Amino acid sequence: MARIRGRSWRPSGRRPAGSPVGERRSPVGERRERRQWRQRPRGASAGRWRVASTRSVAGQMFVLQVLIVLLLVVAAVGTLLFQARTDRFQAARDRSLAAAEAFAHAPGLPAVMAGPDPSSVLQPLTEDARHRGGVDFVVVTDRNGIRYTHPDPSRIGKHFVGTVDPSLKDGKVTIESVHGPLGEEVQAVVPVRDDRGRIVGAVSSGIKVAAVSSAFDRQLPFVLGAGAVALALATAGTALVSRRLRRQTHGLGPAEMARMYEHHDAVLHAVREGVVIVGGDGRLLLVNDEARRLLGLPPDVEGRHVHDLGLDDRTAELLASRKVVSDEVLPVGERLLAVNNRPTDRGGGPPGSVATLRDSTELRALAGRAETARGRLRLLYDASVAIGTTLDVRRTAEELTQVASPRFSDYATVDLAEAVLHGEEPRMAMGGDAAELRRVALTGPRDDHPLYPAGDLVTFAGPTPQATGFVSGRPVLVSDLAASDGWRTQDYERTQAVLEYGFRSMITVPLKARGVLLGIANFWRTSDSGPFEEDDLSLAEELAARAAVCIDNARRYTREHDMAVALQHSLLPRGLPEQTALDVSFRYLPAQAGVGGDWFDVIPLPGARVALVVGDVVGHGLHAAATMGRLRTAVLNFSALDPPPDELLGHLDELVARIDQEAAGDADEPAIAGATCLYAVYDPVTGVCSLARAGHPLPALVAPDGTVEFPELPAGPPLGLGGLPFEAVELRLPEGSSLVLYTDGLVEDRKRDIDAGLAVLRDTLAEQPGRTPQETCEALLDALLPARQSDDIALLVARTRILERERIAEWELPSDPAVVGRARADVTRQLTLWGLEEAVFTTELILSELITNAIRHASGPIRVRLLRDRTLICEVSDTSSTSPHLRYAAAEDEGGRGLFLVAQLADRWGTRYTPDGKVIWAEQPLG
Repeated sequence: MARIRGRSWRPSGRRPAGSPVGERRSPVGERRERRQWRQRPRGASAGRWRVASTRSVAGQMFVLQVLIVLLLVVAAVGTLLFQARTDRFQAARDRSLAAAEAFAHAPGLPAVMAGPDPSSVLQPLTEDARHRGGVDFVVVTDRNGIRYTHPDPSRIGKHFVGTVDPSLKDGKVTIESVHGPLGEEVQAVVPVRDDRGRIVGAVSSGIKVAAVSSAFDRQLPFVLGAGAVALALATAGTALVSRRLRRQTHGLGPAEMARMYEHHDAVLHAVREGVVIVGGDGRLLLVNDEARRLLGLPPDVEGRHVHDLGLDDRTAELLASRKVVSDEVLPVGERLLAVNNRPTDRGGGPPGSVATLRDSTELRALAGRAETARGRLRLLYDASVAIGTTLDVRRTAEELTQVASPRFSDYATVDLAEAVLHGEEPRMAMGGDAAELRRVALTGPRDDHPLYPAGDLVTFAGPTPQATGFVSGRPVLVSDLAASDGWRTQDYERTQAVLEYGFRSMITVPLKARGVLLGIANFWRTSDSGPFEEDDLSLAEELAARAAVCIDNARRYTREHDMAVALQHSLLPRGLPEQTALDVSFRYLPAQAGVGGDWFDVIPLPGARVALVVGDVVGHGLHAAATMGRLRTAVLNFSALDPPPDELLGHLDELVARIDQEAAGDADEPAIAGATCLYAVYDPVTGVCSLARAGHPLPALVAPDGTVEFPELPAGPPLGLGGLPFEAVELRLPEGSSLVLYTDGLVEDRKRDIDAGLAVLRDTLAEQPGRTPQETCEALLDALLPARQSDDIALLVARTRILERERIAEWELPSDPAVVGRARADVTRQLTLWGLEEAVFTTELILSELITNAIRHASGPIRVRLLRDRTLICEVSDTSSTSPHLRYAAAEDEGGRGLFLVAQLADRWGTRYTPDGKVIWAEQPLG
């Protein structure tokens, strides 16, 4: 280590700041530094010289010595281990071979092995030899390797385990190492020869390697003891060196002392305040770079008297006075310096003073710029919060203008391409450099301005800043509108009015997001404000960039919303089908925030019946709308089979479960979160309505006298859950009753629970019982529609009708072929009574085929019914549940053409099942 002696030592060869090379330091500075070292707490600094500290030289040497000692100990132990292992293997080999050879060459051994019972003779001899020889086993085997002896008598008579063939066949001595249950063993196999030299068997002896002792156990304590002594010596030597260093450096380490001087220089020369240290004799001891700049001092001023520095008398007197001064302003050249002066001998230090200097002129300018920057940051923060609160393009543009005016500009306008308002990507509306844009937002302090108002479609000429900014995609600054010829090419009279109004400058910034140019934002200042400068361009671009992203998000949302609404409307009924059973009116209102999965349907059924359906798929967006379309299509298909309402909901439940299973295999397709449905079938002949629901709200039933009730229908689980059957309920509805079906969006929202909504629904329906379904829909929406609709609303109001008795004709026939002629005659009379003579022939053929088919394939009575509705409906019912099928009869077939004729003569025909059997029906148009 370098020798440290008094003041001659300098860390890293550095000198204190402000001391010229070759010049001795002042006694005052030396005494001050020594006093600081002595006053420094020894406990905190001494810990840095601990032996365990790797930052000190002593600590690093200690770590190096420990590593060397550990390396030597590890090498010695490894060498001993390798030598001990070799010695043990060799000793085990020699002992096993000696024991085996001694017993194999024992006199009389071949004779005993040839005797009648060699094991009884050899077993005690081998055990005695094993104990005397210090081996683990001595085994004698015959010519085939079968044991005669073994330490474990239960293994006598079994085959020898090990390599024995070379000894028994070739007469070789075999030595091998095996891994047994007790560890690694060395065993030797020696052949046994008789007097004539023939091999009559073998003797094997073995011993565990671990049982053989070596010199390692004796040498290891010596090696470890030597290593411990070396570590103790290294520790003691390091402690002595560390203690001596602490004493010589007064508790300061070399790194700490070097860091002290480095920080001293770095702080003094890096701060933005001037520091001047003056000694008691008025001479300059230290001055940093900032003080040189503020006072205009030359580089070599240390050691000179303050009055010889060329400063004005007031400044020089203050620096040499040693009096206390706080923020006294002194003129120095063109600067105003704020000076703070403090004496250095108040705490027992050397005589002198320390002065700090600050340029108040620059601070004032910096404060102004900082305030301007703070205002811009505050404006940008407010813009990030205020712009983009909705997903409406026009509203987002208005938010941009409201943020910019009046804090950044007097007036602000936003012009967008027409396609952006419809959710599309814009295209140039005209050729050349012109731009056709629609003004969507304008904000300013007054409304009597001559600017284009919001809503106008404006075609900006090529030289104008608006067209230039939109076409080029770069901002345009016009600091003086009166001197801009390109701006005035748009409309000379209007631009002249703008100038006369007092507009002075403008900035046009393109609204561009994700590579799509949406429009432009224009910021205007009048003569009451200063003109725009280059620094304002960056703020205008930042405001426009943030607004452009929000406008593009709103444009994308508008496009997706329009697509979802179009999809939803394409999946919903376009109109009501023709039917006479019900007087129906409906309303469908999509949510304002997005489309949902509500749907309804009116489905004509055979027999003049009508099915009413209302359903709701949980969620919003394209997925909910697409799921709604799938469910509505499924209901239409299932209703063609004419099942009861509970069976139809069961089929629909299985379909939803199957859709969820398919979605589970596709990570990109979400599962159906939930779906509800209510299905009702009304029969105008009987006035009976059969209803079933799957988790859907109860329908409202309005009697002709105005009584409102919610009939109790079994709720049933929502679609897709499965596990429970659905139940249907039949209600007999008087003519003129109203059935109101709806989704939960009508009676429930964020501010109103469902019970309150149902109460309002009941009161509204009971107000005027004689209203038409159309009027009922309007009254319900007026009473229940929320201010901001967050969910879809589907409403279906149906008033019942009863088919007049004179339009119904029924006969009950026995199951006898002879009744066919009588039925034809009865039908002819009824059609003549109705004035439908032209349909007599066709109807007779249809009924003849249907009645004959029922008599042939069913048993029990047969019922025939004619219904005169929009069409002429012929129904034949029987007690059989077997459905007929249409087929082509072969040329040689005697039958099978009946249903084919019915299908050709009727517009529609089909089969529906009843609790007692089935009904085959056919419809004919009425002329």
